[in-house]
This record gives sequence, structure tokens and C-alpha cells, in this order.
Amino acid sequence: MGRFACAAIATGVGGKIQPKTGVLALSLAMRLALNLRMHFSRLMFGLLAAFLLSGLANAVEPAKRPNFVFIVSEDNSIHYLRLYGNKLGITSNIERLAAEGLTFNHAFSAAPVCSVARTTLATAMHAPRVGFQYHRKSALANLPPGVKPWSAVLRDQGYYATNNSKTDYNFKVDMKQAWDMSSGKASWRNRPNNDMPFFHMQSFADSHESRLHFPLKQMEKPTETSPDDVELQPYFPDTPIMRYTKARYFDRMKIIDGHVGRIVKQLAEDGLLEDTFLFYFGDHGGVMPRSKGYAYESGLHVPLVVRIPENFKHLVDHKRGERTDGFVSFIDFGPSVLNLAGIKPHKELDGVAFLGQGVSAVDLARRDEVFGHADRFDEKFDMVRTFRKGKWKYIRNYQGYYADGLQNNYRYRQLAYDNWRDLYRADRLNPVQRQFFERRPVEQLFDLEADPHEVNNLAGDPDQAKRLADLRGRLRSKMKSINDLSFYPENRMVTDALGDGVAFGRKNAQQVSRLSDLADLALVPFPEARKKLGQALRSKGILRRYWSLKVCANFGEQAKPLAKAAKPLLKDKDLMVRVRAAEFLGGIKAIDPMPALYEVVNTAETEQELMIAFNTIVYLRDQIGHKYDPEKVKLKFNKGEVYRRVQYLAGTEPNTNY
Repeated sequence: MGRFACAAIATGVGGKIQPKTGVLALSLAMRLALNLRMHFSRLMFGLLAAFLLSGLANAVEPAKRPNFVFIVSEDNSIHYLRLYGNKLGITSNIERLAAEGLTFNHAFSAAPVCSVARTTLATAMHAPRVGFQYHRKSALANLPPGVKPWSAVLRDQGYYATNNSKTDYNFKVDMKQAWDMSSGKASWRNRPNNDMPFFHMQSFADSHESRLHFPLKQMEKPTETSPDDVELQPYFPDTPIMRYTKARYFDRMKIIDGHVGRIVKQLAEDGLLEDTFLFYFGDHGGVMPRSKGYAYESGLHVPLVVRIPENFKHLVDHKRGERTDGFVSFIDFGPSVLNLAGIKPHKELDGVAFLGQGVSAVDLARRDEVFGHADRFDEKFDMVRTFRKGKWKYIRNYQGYYADGLQNNYRYRQLAYDNWRDLYRADRLNPVQRQFFERRPVEQLFDLEADPHEVNNLAGDPDQAKRLADLRGRLRSKMKSINDLSFYPENRMVTDALGDGVAFGRKNAQQVSRLSDLADLALVPFPEARKKLGQALRSKGILRRYWSLKVCANFGEQAKPLAKAAKPLLKDKDLMVRVRAAEFLGGIKAIDPMPALYEVVNTAETEQELMIAFNTIVYLRDQIGHKYDPEKVKLKFNKGEVYRRVQYLAGTEPNTNY
């Protein structure tokens, strides 16, 4: 109330102040005005406070979060989909996802086999860094303290996480921590309330390798895809078995496409499709010969399509229907989901988000490097590392003396494998087709645009010397940065490292680096390497003796001058050093290696030692031509992968297909 109103009350209508009543009236009027002003101020303050508190409440209330569904087809690379250029791979449902999402031209599984790839996917960590790089595990690795599978992190943040249903993990995990439900009945539809965000992973085995394990009689049944229309890879012989097998696989991919359509329909029926990021991808490459289990593009390069939901398209810096050339790997999938959900990943994870806040289309397109690896695959040992940058692929074969086609019982249940090997033994293959069954170079370099099937090795091309050195250095740096645990024999890794492989690697980083340098003596001319190899053969360090023998085996005949220094190691105190000595000396036919190997397998007590020794026996018998006598073998352990080798060497493996 203003001064003029107060005066009017005090003076009366005429405006003249009365002597006594006027003073009293003025006093009352002033008090009334003051009270009214205080009440008005309190009212305005209350309204303002209510407004501010309401805004604050809205600010801290979590916004609606997206859902996630992974649809995973087992054992298929990009080479079987029309979306990636193969006209026979008609998958209309997957193509519809691509039209409504983002197609990745360069997605990689890190490893070419399920247990290693799926464990990498579940943890977002490099397998050789943690110790889960072997398929199948002979022992389970532990994740670093505080690290969980990222599905468990989602659960901690209020997500309902389900898996239907393959896991195949190589690390210790409490399944009740990782998943709300993991079974053939798991579904987002089981969540406690419909407002709960969810992550669901669905795997389909209709494209799995086992679907190509058919008897010869099966070929009497026509495939939907005509074998005559199939285009075979240049390393395959053109045979009816090869054509039928590949045609059958295209048929399997049509079944996968039907599953994809069914999942999309369920999400639409539930009114969830436009709230859900839907990822379709293969769990690694496959599944014709020379794919699954091998670190070629056919084993590592997988299809990936991410459908972008309308209600969360603001989180992705791409328009629907676009493609990206940016490189992504299985280590990146978890961080990408967490980023889309607004969750910060653990600092120990190796992957980097490729979707979500802070990831632009330009940033993604700049990514042009990927690391790959392949180690033991069932009973067949190897150590291969790859580094791809753009169109250039570098492969490092640490045991290049082993042929790719070295016996693996499960692989050779596929008629196409057996057919291929029969033709090799009959000398009916051309040089490119023979490569699979012969020694490999210690390093390979491929131009994938000109040579997508990786058959023309450019490592010896003088014009590529600079590029070769660059990629070799990049791979070496990567392996040292993760303290690659495959520089330890599997038996040693199991006993010493798997409690915490990451901590073990950090503690022994200098030793890993020295072993890497020793192994890389295989990359220089033998005269330059000879002195250092001779010193390493006489070293007090078990691992230095072990690796020097592997390097000698890679040099083969060139390393004959070191045979004399290697022979005493046939009696080394370490059984695995004895195996490598027999491998090198038997490989150059300087000795009969079998007596030394019989002694090892009859002495060894661990599965890992026996697997390594029997792998060498198969190599020396099948590739080099040494005789093996099963009567000389009296094992203390004869189970699992060891039993597979024993069956094969004795000729008693069950005849599954013929």
C-alpha cells in the first residue's frame, strides 16, 4: 500500500488531519500496510521457492534411458550377406535394420573363435592381456579387482539384463551377477515392470560350424541356393563338395534372417522398438574352411548393423541408412552401450565407445586400426597376431612352421576340409590352394583392396619395405603395451598368471618385452640372428631357451648350424624346452624326435603340457614325416583335448561323417 493511500485513511474523505483520531488512524494504517507487505513478500518467496525446487527435482530425475538388444549369429563373417556385396546373401530383415540404422563396414571380433571372442565382448578387454585367449580354456582367468562384465554394470545402474543363452566364457564370473537371467527362457518380457530399461542378448546357432557337419549322403538333398551360382574363394579347389557346402551356408543365413525379423516384430508388438538400440552382428568369422579359427579377414571381419531408435536418435551423429568406414572391435561394444546409457566405463577396459555422447561421425570415421589374435584352438596350437590399418593387413606368425591345415579333429568333421586335404595329398592343387597345408612366412602383408582373400603376401616386396616396418612396429608396440601373456607357454600362464593376468603382465612387463625382442629375431636374416640365438640357447632363463628354439624352428634349415647347441636341450630340466628342442631338431630332420617326446608325454602331469607336446607330435608326424608309435605312450592324463590327439594319432577317432 502506498503513502497516498495511508494518508487518505488518516485524513478522512476531505483530506484534513484530525487532531487525535488522525494520529491513531495513521498508526493503524501504517501497521496494516506493513503486514500486507510482509504477507505479499512471503507469498512471492514461497512461489519462487516452489518454482526453483520443482526445477531442481526435474534436473536430478533420471531421463528415460534406451534399451539394448544384441542379435548374434554364430560363425559368420561379412562374406555371406548381400549387405556387404554378396548377391546370394539375401537377408531382407537385416537389410531393413540397415535402412533404419547404421552399417559398419569395418567391425571385427578380435579373435576368430567363440569363447575368446565372446569373452572379449563380455569384458571389453584384450584376451591376451587378461589370459583368456585360448579356446577352449584349460583354466579360467580372473578379471582385475573391481572389474565386472559390463552387463553387471548395467544391472547395477537399474537395467534388467538377460542372455538367451550362449555364454562360453573363459573367465570366472558369477552368472547371477552378470545376468538377471541367462537361459533359453530369458527375455526382456520377464522384467519386473515395464518401465525398467533392459539389455537382452540373443544368440542363434543356425549358422554355427556344426551345421556344415553333414554326411556325403546329405548332398543328395538340393539346397535352396544353387551350388552353380556360388563363387568360391581362390584358395578353394572347385569341387562339388565345396560348392554344396557354401550353398548350404547361404541357406543357413536365410534362417538367421528370419530370427532377426522375429525379434524386431516382438519389440514392435511390445511398443519398444523406437526405444531400443538393436545390434545385429556375427560372433566371429566363419565357417567354410580357413575362416573360423584363423586370423584372416574371413575369421575376424564380421557384419555389424545398429538400428537407431527414433526416440534416441539424438544420441547418434549419423542419419538412418548411412554406412561408416570407422573401425570397431568387440572391445568397443560394451563401452558404446554404457555411453549410450550415460554410464562411465571402468578405467581398466580396453575399448572405446563408437556411439553416444561425445562421439561424432567424423571421429568414428577417423578410426582405421584394429588388433587381432589367434592362439590355441581346441587341441591345435598357434600364436598369430594381426594389425590392420586401413586397407593394409599385417600378420605375425610366431609359429609359422605349423601349417594352417594342421589337424584339428572338430574342423575335419566338415567334408569340405577333408576334401581339400585329400586333394593336397594327391598333389592336385595349384600354389594358392596349397598354401593352407604348408609352412607360413613369419610375417605377411596384404593389400586388402587388391587382395581381399589374403593370398598374395607382399612382405618381401621391396616397394612395401617402409610400410612393412611401420605395421610391424605398430603391432610390436601394441603387444608390449598390453603385456601379451602368450609369450608364456600355456602351462606357465595357468600356474602363474591367471589369478590376475593384468597385474602379472604389469609386474613382468620387462620380461615380456625381452621375450618379444627375442622372438623377433625371426624377422632378421639368420646370419644377423645367429649369435644372439646361440647365446639364448645357452641361457639360464627357461623362457629364453624356450623361445630361442621356436625362433630356430621358424628359420628351419637355415638354423642347422645351431643344431649342436640345441641337442643338449632334449634333456632340459623343463619339459616344454625339451618339446621345442625336439620340434626344431625333428623339423630339420637332424634327429628322430619321437623318443624325447615319448619321455615328455609319459612324464607330464598337466593337461597344458600334454597338449603342447602332442601338438608337436602331430606336426612332426603329419608335416615332416616322422613315425609315431602309440604303444610307446603311457599317459597320466588322458581327457579332453589330450584325448582328441590320442584318438587321432591312434586312428581311433569316431568317424562322424563318412
